[in-house]
Amino acid sequence: MAGVSGLNYNAIAFLLILGIFASMLLMLLIGQWLGRLSLSKARDEVRSRLTGVEAAVFGLMGLMIAFTFSGAASRYELRRQLTVDEANAIGTAYLRLDLLPVASQPALREKFRQYVPARMAAYQVIQGSEASDAHEAIAMALQKEIWAGVLAALKEAPPQATVVMLPALNQMIDLTTTRAIVARSHTPMLVFAFLLALGLACSLLAGFVLADTKTSNVRLHVATFAVVVTLTIYMIFDLDYPRFGLIRLDFVDKAFIDLLAGMK
Repeated sequence: MAGVSGLNYNAIAFLLILGIFASMLLMLLIGQWLGRLSLSKARDEVRSRLTGVEAAVFGLMGLMIAFTFSGAASRYELRRQLTVDEANAIGTAYLRLDLLPVASQPALREKFRQYVPARMAAYQVIQGSEASDAHEAIAMALQKEIWAGVLAALKEAPPQATVVMLPALNQMIDLTTTRAIVARSHTPMLVFAFLLALGLACSLLAGFVLADTKTSNVRLHVATFAVVVTLTIYMIFDLDYPRFGLIRLDFVDKAFIDLLAGMK
């Protein structure tokens, strides 16, 4: 997803939903066709053995969905928590500027007021894109200036100021690395591809099972199966990129907005 804008993300998500849904419908139809061809030739004993294989594959599909969804949801929650933690760390470091000499405080406070919007902007675009890298470069430059300014000011401050100020500043800096790594952590493409392949395989088997169904509602069952599995896979995908799509993480930026408002 590197280099992908929000608009392109939404286009990719739409094509993903459409492609998965269409592919599953096609596999369901192929499965029904194959089921009708083998229906007259298969004995009850053979069909009962096939049912066991089908149950195993559907069970594996359920496990894959459960594990990938759980992983995506955990990363979503971790991203939310780290955003709040970073805002708190910046706020703590900002408040402890009061311990520095008065003459050095205005310049450092101004750098903090520039640093907060830069950190916000870096996570309002797709991580790894040129825009994200540009905002992160600005934030890192300000971070180095803040560190250098604080060290210079501490030379003229009481010794206890160093003990209180540096841990807060270290935590603020450490969280930028942690948050950057977590923001770039997603479901591995190989796992996601296997989940898609497994969904198509289950669609084929589901169509095969429904081949001998005489009810007029078989189309409803086919459509429901395709819709439910498609939306489930999309939800996993969307949870991994929570700045765009339907599942959003923008609300946690209020922590930074409130922080910035308190700095004025």
